[in-house]
Amino acid sequence: MALYSEKVMDHFRNPRNVGVIEDANGIGEVGNAKCGDIMKMYLKIEDDIIRDVKFETFGCGSAIASSSMATELIKGKPVADAMKLTNKAVAEALDGLPDYKMHCSVLAEEAIQSALEDYEKRKARSAGAGSSNS
Repeated sequence: MALYSEKVMDHFRNPRNVGVIEDANGIGEVGNAKCGDIMKMYLKIEDDIIRDVKFETFGCGSAIASSSMATELIKGKPVADAMKLTNKAVAEALDGLPDYKMHCSVLAEEAIQSALEDYEKRKARSAGAGSSNS
C-alpha cells in the first residue's frame, strides 16, 4: 500500500495557488516547532468572498499538499464557509494522510484561520477609521 494517496502526490508535485498576493487583505502565518513546517496564507477578500488565495509553505510534502488542497477548498467561497474549514476536510479531500502527518492538515486549517482573523482585524480597523471621519 502506498504511504500517500495519488491526490497528496499530485498536490505535492503540482501545488495550486503557490505564491504571494501583494495586496492581500488577510495574511496568516503559522508554524509547527516540532516538525519545522511553516505556512503562510494570503487572502484577497472582496464582498466577503475569497477571490484569491495563495500560500508559501516551507515543509514536507504533506504540508505542501495540505496547503494546496486547503486553498482549493476555500477559493471563491464566502468567508463564513472558509471559517468552517477543518483539518479533517482537508485530509479527506486529499484521500487521507498518514496519522503522523495529520498535523500538516491542522497547520493548513490554522494558517487559514489566522489569515481570516487578520482580515477581520483589518476590516474592523478600516470600519473604525471610516466611521470617525463621517
